[in-house]
Amino acid sequence: MDSLGGLLDAPRARGAFALRAGMRSPWSLRILAESPLTLLTVIRGEFWIVPDEGEALRLLPGDVAVTRAPAHYTVADTPETPPSIFIHPGQDCRDAAGNSLLEALTHGVRSWGNDPAGESLFLVGAYEHLSDISDRLLQVLPPVLCVRRADWDSPLIPLLADEVTRDEEGQAAVLDRLLDLLVTAVLKAWFAQQDERTPAWWRYQADRLVAAALRLMHEQPAAPWTVEGLAREVGASRAAFARRFQDVVGESPMAFLKHWRMALAADLLCQPGENVTSVSAKVGYATPYAFSAAFKRVRGLSPQQHRTAALAAKTGTPVSSPE
Repeated sequence: MDSLGGLLDAPRARGAFALRAGMRSPWSLRILAESPLTLLTVIRGEFWIVPDEGEALRLLPGDVAVTRAPAHYTVADTPETPPSIFIHPGQDCRDAAGNSLLEALTHGVRSWGNDPAGESLFLVGAYEHLSDISDRLLQVLPPVLCVRRADWDSPLIPLLADEVTRDEEGQAAVLDRLLDLLVTAVLKAWFAQQDERTPAWWRYQADRLVAAALRLMHEQPAAPWTVEGLAREVGASRAAFARRFQDVVGESPMAFLKHWRMALAADLLCQPGENVTSVSAKVGYATPYAFSAAFKRVRGLSPQQHRTAALAAKTGTPVSSPE
């Protein structure tokens, strides 16, 4: 699996939040939910996304935006419309005075908004749990990204629009898988644009030696890699390979490998059936003790503290301060 494939293999929705929203102007939603990853796409009309930092984005039918935590932003009919609806963590919907708007704005199965027949109709899909999204993926995404219909058009959007309001057995699982497919396809299209918005790591793929080394480290993170071993595998001298990798990536091969292993470990620790011992072996550490020490140096938390915090975020359970 290549570097991009490894990242895009990550989204695994489990009970994701999905709805169809119909809005009549004037309207403005202040998004404070901090969902790890949220997808928004226009079915009818248009809307604007106004991030706290950066330029406002106007979305038209078929355009797709993806936002990531912890960014706060506004979704509105115009950038100037002041927020009147506030979306808090857990998709808790309230007005400016703190009154719940859930009943007033709900219009059937996964149908929401101030007017189902309003001029703006859009879809929202949100991953609510950190364990559903790769930490590695979140680290390389900007707070808000957009893919235009002119650059990418997919049958997945009308399919999700058709499925989102169905009330049938197993429908939540159907929506989870559709959201996974749509998010993966959108991110693949965005990464492929390769313009100035694309993360620096994507440009590594253009360098033959570096791309080959990255592929080896991504595919075999537990292997006992050394600079000499990587250089031999990619067909270069140790000195030439180390210099090229440092120039292109901005850090040494071993520093990159350490951070890659810790990012992978952070994801694995959130998976059912994994523990510190099993994860340490999968990311190339001889003992759980050595792995735990390295993980805490890089991440600032022990593996167990990280796992506990991720589980608490998923279940809404308070977490005590780290030891």
